[in-house]
Amino acid sequence: MLSIDILRQFIPLCWLKNNPLELTRSTAFFKQNLLFFYIVEYFMQANMTDDPFESFLEVSIETSLTLLFIGFILYLNKTLYAFVQTTTAVLFCTNIVSLFIIPILVWLTLNEYLLSYYILGLLFIWELALVAYIFRKTLTINLSASIALAAVYFIIVYMGSFSIGQMLI
Repeated sequence: MLSIDILRQFIPLCWLKNNPLELTRSTAFFKQNLLFFYIVEYFMQANMTDDPFESFLEVSIETSLTLLFIGFILYLNKTLYAFVQTTTAVLFCTNIVSLFIIPILVWLTLNEYLLSYYILGLLFIWELALVAYIFRKTLTINLSASIALAAVYFIIVYMGSFSIGQMLI
């Protein structure tokens, strides 16, 4: 199946429509999303720091923690068979939200309007809701548990990568 056809299946996920387990399982699409995720996250990290090596290190840790966290929760839930679909769904949704974040970050570096911080906050809430939705559908857990798990995901992945990166540098 072409990536465009798979892309059409995944887009409604960003509006909390599809079940990630019912979407096409494609390792090629997973790899494309992983590469896009890495490049976009590197661009955003490099925008926040001046050290390209530090950005590379933190994004590498962030990507590893993302894959490990999703694999670990799927292993605990005995649904590791859904790793490619779930990870692709999380990466795809993160990539879509990141496409909206990039212009806001550029706008933020040019001037520091308060509105840009509000928009970033809304985009963060959207991404949190998407990850919670994916976890809820994949793990068949209730809404509050999925929101809590999504919050733990963000804490471990983003704060963890920053903390580990700071300890290594």
